[in-house]
Amino acid sequence: MYAVIDVETTGLRASWHDRIVEIAVVHLDERGRVQDEWCSLINPDRDLGPQHIHGISAAEAGQAPTFAQLAGQVSDLLRGRTLVAHNLAFDALFLAAEFRHLGHAVPVDARLGLCTMQLAPHFLPSAGRSLHDCRRAAGLPGHRAHSALHDAHAAADLLAHYLTITGTPPPWTPTLARCRTQAWPTVPPSTAAPVRRRSPGSREPHFLTRLADRLPRQQEPRADAYLDLLDQTLLDRDISATEAEGLVTMAEALGLGRADARSLHRRYLTGLATVALADGILTPAERQDLERVADLVGLPASAVERVLADAARHPAGANRRFWQLERGDVVVFTETMAPDRERWQADAEAAGLVVGEAVSKKTRLLIAADPESMSGTAKKARQYGVPVVHPQAYRTMLESLLQPV
Repeated sequence: MYAVIDVETTGLRASWHDRIVEIAVVHLDERGRVQDEWCSLINPDRDLGPQHIHGISAAEAGQAPTFAQLAGQVSDLLRGRTLVAHNLAFDALFLAAEFRHLGHAVPVDARLGLCTMQLAPHFLPSAGRSLHDCRRAAGLPGHRAHSALHDAHAAADLLAHYLTITGTPPPWTPTLARCRTQAWPTVPPSTAAPVRRRSPGSREPHFLTRLADRLPRQQEPRADAYLDLLDQTLLDRDISATEAEGLVTMAEALGLGRADARSLHRRYLTGLATVALADGILTPAERQDLERVADLVGLPASAVERVLADAARHPAGANRRFWQLERGDVVVFTETMAPDRERWQADAEAAGLVVGEAVSKKTRLLIAADPESMSGTAKKARQYGVPVVHPQAYRTMLESLLQPV
C-alpha cells in the first residue's frame, strides 16, 4: 500500500551534482502497520557534503554500493505503492534525479504521493514543519534525526497517526488508486547487497586479520617500503579504511604475512620510542602516543614497555628520521573547514609552506576535513601517494615545523 521513504544527501541541489548517500524504504499496509523495511548507504563517488549533519563517514560510504547497483531493488520496493515522506518534494527530487542519471524516467513526484509535512495542518494544527515537531504534536516520542531509516520510520509513525484520525477510506484514496497503476521502467536487477550504517561504537576488524599467518616466518622483503607507507599512514595517528587497504595491498605485494607485519610494527614502534627517549625524558604525552600507535598497529599494550627497554639499550636508533613537514613543502587544503580555509592557508604560508591550488606530484600533503573523502582532490592525492590528513593532525605537524632546531 504505502512506501515511506527518506534520503540523506551530499547537499540540497539535485539539479547540480549533489547525490543520495543513504536511502530507506518502510512498507506499510492500509492501516499503517509496518510490513517490511529496507535501507542502504550509497557510495556517491564524491565528497559526502555536510557529514556533521548526516553523520556518515567516507569509510562507510566507500564500502557501500552505488545507486546504479541498487536501482533495481529500489524500483521493486516502490512499484505499485504510494510514496510517502516528510517533505516529499525534496526526497522525490533526489530519487528521480538518481534514476535519471541512469536513463530512467520514474513516476516519482510530489504530486504522486503523500507528504506528512503538507498533511500536518489538517491533523496537527499546532505543529511546525519539522518531523520532530509534528511527532511532538502527535504525542509520539523523539527519534534519531538525519538517519534515513530512523527518519523513514518516524514519518511512517506519523502517517499511521493520520490514518487513525481520518478513518476508512482515507481522503487520499484517489491518490492510492493512481499510484497502483503507474508504469515503472524495467530496471535490471542486481545482486548487490545493501549496506547499513555501523552501530555506534562498532569498529572495523583490524587490517592485520586480513593477512594470512605464515609459519615459519618469511624473510622480510623490502621492509623499508612497508615502513615508509606505515610512516605516512600514521601521520594523523589513525588508520582509516582506505589506509588499511593500502597497507594490506603493500604487504601482499611484498609477500608479507601477519607475522612479518607484526615484526615490522614492533620495529616501527621501537623507532618511535628511541626518538621519544632521545632527550632522556619520556613525557606522559609521549607514552600516550606510543600506546596509541601500538593499538593502531595491532600490538598489545605490553609491547610499549618492551620497545622502551629496547630503545634504551640501543640509543643509536635516535637518528631514524620520521616523516615531517619542511619549509618549502607544497600543501593543499580541501573541503569545508573551521576556521575557514583562508585562515589555514595564511598560517601555512607564514610557516614557510607553499599552498597549492590543486594536487600534483609535487604536493607533499593534502589536508581534508575527512581524510576518507571521496572527492576528486582526495582521489588524485591517493593516486600520487600523497598523504591525506585531518586538519588537527596537520596542526601538530605545523607546530613541530615551527619549533626551533
